[in-house]
Amino acid sequence: MLLVVRHADAGDKGSWDGPDVLRPLSPVGRRQAEGLVVRLEDYPVDRILCSPTVRCHQTVQPLARDRLLRIERVAALGVDADAAEVLALFWDRRLRNAVLCTHGETIGRLLPQLATDGLVAAAPLQWPKGSTWLLQRTNPRQVRARYLAPLALGGRVESG
Repeated sequence: MLLVVRHADAGDKGSWDGPDVLRPLSPVGRRQAEGLVVRLEDYPVDRILCSPTVRCHQTVQPLARDRLLRIERVAALGVDADAAEVLALFWDRRLRNAVLCTHGETIGRLLPQLATDGLVAAAPLQWPKGSTWLLQRTNPRQVRARYLAPLALGGRVESG
């Protein structure tokens, strides 16, 4: 099982003056990151991998703290990652019970490719900021998917 998380809200890209890789979470994003701990409380997590960006790292920090896990930065989860790199990481059978925190662009390359290959999902493919896809790899190379909406602590569910 893999939990593919889109980083939480980081505000508007155009209003950030520094390098995009350093753009942090917004206040809403910080609440979504805390909500991720609650959203994933029923799922085993042995590893946490994330894009090298600050916003992805900050998204999984509360979860890492809660689970006493370190965060592994992986270039294949970066915003400009090649689709083949992302798929190779996804299909690596050594990777189990892991959270993969990445970007909308990266998820936008992964999920449609998995759908082409036979992804079984009860919900339409969407990936708003702070959302999670629970992906269970089955044989032969089939994937069952379950969508988990973002949760901002304070009881407000973010829709997109």
